[in-house]
Amino acid sequence: MRHTPLIAAALVLLAAGSGLHAAVLPEDRADVMYHRYDGGGVVVQGPSVLVRKSFGQSVSVSANYYVDMISSASIDVVTTASPYKERREQKSLSADYLRGKSLYSLGYIESEESDYTAKTASFNISQDMFGDLTTVSFGFARGWDDIGSREPTFHQSTDRRNYRLGVTQVLTRNMILALNYEGVSEEGYLQNPYRSLRYLTPDPNLYTTGPEIYPRTRTSNAASGRLRYYLPWRAAVDGKYRFYTDTWNIHAHTAELEYTQPLWKKWVFNGNYRFYKQNAADFYNDLFPRANFQNFIARDKEISTYIGHTIGLGASYEFKLASFSRLQKGRVNLHWDHLLINYDDFRDLTGTATPGTEPLYKLDADVFRLFLSIWF
Repeated sequence: MRHTPLIAAALVLLAAGSGLHAAVLPEDRADVMYHRYDGGGVVVQGPSVLVRKSFGQSVSVSANYYVDMISSASIDVVTTASPYKERREQKSLSADYLRGKSLYSLGYIESEESDYTAKTASFNISQDMFGDLTTVSFGFARGWDDIGSREPTFHQSTDRRNYRLGVTQVLTRNMILALNYEGVSEEGYLQNPYRSLRYLTPDPNLYTTGPEIYPRTRTSNAASGRLRYYLPWRAAVDGKYRFYTDTWNIHAHTAELEYTQPLWKKWVFNGNYRFYKQNAADFYNDLFPRANFQNFIARDKEISTYIGHTIGLGASYEFKLASFSRLQKGRVNLHWDHLLINYDDFRDLTGTATPGTEPLYKLDADVFRLFLSIWF
């Protein structure tokens, strides 16, 4: 619970696929991955194992085990609490059923740590049409989170509903366009029980801290477009734009550009850049003028105003497994991303200064992924 949504978002971003696939069953393969996030006083690392297996021509099943080992001395922890270590385990199962040109998918994910349990069930259907040039997809997910804290009597819950709609269109022999919409409805306890806000005392040179108070509902909408163009020299360029808005009055823009280049038959190299910008939620403030200033109050940097840049490089090497008759091929992948985030209205309290004049906080982080894939 105590690791920030920024970390989770970064890891999800790295794990996400292209989203440009037609309705076909996934290939039989096994993946073993090690990941590491290091930035802002937080280190998140651990292994992940995923296995996919088909049964006949219509059914594919996959299972995943994922571990985060978290060590945090982040800016939030340093200024309001003590550094901590914890472990998060995530287990998931999914199944795909192919019938004609339709692909039906079911999934279940369960994540546990010392003070947070999250469960999510999902359903997705995709349909190829118009000579397989168009793919339409729809998805729904329901999540149930149980939230605890160091206080034995503290217990809260969160309910989430996620709706997804997508259309992928082959425009030319070298160009594919994907359009997607996602709506999320959340109700319940939507804050971190360990985080505090700050407000001025009668002495303007001093401040004190107090508990945050969040709304108990949130609805968000996001629309995105992605265009992939295959270049004559076997390379590909990928561009994406996403717009996000929610009922907390956060508006966010994301732009991404990626270039992929195969070389020497067995190597694939890629580079990517991501730009992200958002404004603050209505009830956010770095320093409130007094206690109980408004109904909802928060000082979480993830709902503040900030701009983020991500630069990434990756390489993969494919090899044959001739010595093993039941194995087809293998691939080793290494990817590195560097995140740089500049906060416009969240200040660094680790130094000494008059409240409200502290330097603005900046975060630098590195994310590494190393994984091995085996097809069988």
